[in-house]
Amino acid sequence: MPNLIADWRDRPTHRRVWALAAPMILSNISVPLVALVDSTVVGHLPHAHQLGAVAVGASLYTFLAWAMGFLRMGSTGFAAQAAGRGDGAALRQILLQGLLLAMGLAILLGTLGVPLSGVALHFMQPSAELDQLTREFFHTRLFGLPAALASYALVGWFLGTQNARAPLAILLSTNLVNIALNLWFVLGLEWGVVGAARASVIAEWTGALIGLFMTRKALRAYPGHIAWAALALWQSWRPLLAVNRDIFIRSLALQSVFFLITVQGARLGDATVAANALLLNGLLLTAHALDGLAHAVEALCGHAIGARDREALRRSLVVACGWSLLASVGFALLFLLAGHLFIEMQTDIQSVRDTAFLYLPYLAVLPLIAVWSYLLDGLFIGATRAREMRNGMLLTLILLLPFAWALQGLGNHGLWITFLLFMLLRSLTLGAFAWYLRKHDSWLNG
Repeated sequence: MPNLIADWRDRPTHRRVWALAAPMILSNISVPLVALVDSTVVGHLPHAHQLGAVAVGASLYTFLAWAMGFLRMGSTGFAAQAAGRGDGAALRQILLQGLLLAMGLAILLGTLGVPLSGVALHFMQPSAELDQLTREFFHTRLFGLPAALASYALVGWFLGTQNARAPLAILLSTNLVNIALNLWFVLGLEWGVVGAARASVIAEWTGALIGLFMTRKALRAYPGHIAWAALALWQSWRPLLAVNRDIFIRSLALQSVFFLITVQGARLGDATVAANALLLNGLLLTAHALDGLAHAVEALCGHAIGARDREALRRSLVVACGWSLLASVGFALLFLLAGHLFIEMQTDIQSVRDTAFLYLPYLAVLPLIAVWSYLLDGLFIGATRAREMRNGMLLTLILLLPFAWALQGLGNHGLWITFLLFMLLRSLTLGAFAWYLRKHDSWLNG
């Protein structure tokens, strides 16, 4: 306990954490704000199926894009450790490999996305109106996928070099353009649901191009040259691909849970799937804000591990954990006391409002349960411990399945209880792996 108190009182660590976390929180919050704007703009159109189409279409797109989240997470860990060693050549190689992977995966997913979305909608059994609008929204969003995946790689790389301003520029520009064009296309030009999708595509390409432009200045701090010949060798790709493979499996499992919430909600009716989308916007707001602190953990812990600095590793974790807990309590109180205003802001469709109000207590509890998994994710990503992240997520799903089966008779209440259990189990499994690695002194010497 004395060590924890001393670590918490270390002011330089607080400054380092917030130097990274503050701009990342600002930029991260802009991501769910776009979803809020989508919901708010489309939610004030006359029909529930229009809001439902944005919810389902965005869920389909997010399933594809966020399953590729390893492009950010894998780049962050390796870039942080290379920066800790002062290895400019390795930083250039990691950046180029991340961008090449992003382009290849975007082409593959774009090809598979259309038939896979048809299969998903078949299982959802949506209304005819919801089905048609969802397809139009999703097919349009696919044009932005290459830019979205490139931005993942760029943001992860910048974070690894402890450069939080560049990700702030990428994400803020992407999301501010998205918000402005969303209002213009949907309300001004009256393009409806498809207008919201077009706004997102243009915004994603804007952010990716800004990120590419900023890499040149960032590399000046780390002299070195790209080993072009090494890119043709399997050995140079193997570490990154191995980590990315494990994070991909973990991300795919995670996104499957969110996607299944949308699938089950769609089966319960247009109003339910729309209400769940509005509530999940609250979770996204919380998660992206807390992820700002988790991103600081990724960069600082990865740097400490690369430099073999045990004290810096411990202090970074203690300070980030303390601030994360305070923030999670704040979000819980916000949704508990003002959650109805949050829902009313997003839509004036009374059936959707009434449905969402029933499930607000679940949203209020979520930040207190989920905060631990966000922090632990940051630690494992910074340490490039992707295998443990993968195993923890798969173990979580195995443990969750009996509960999900037993609770399905409770309808949407059962769905939300299952989701709370998922977040709890996710934190417990990651915590168990973290304890095991600490016991065996494997964080620095593994």
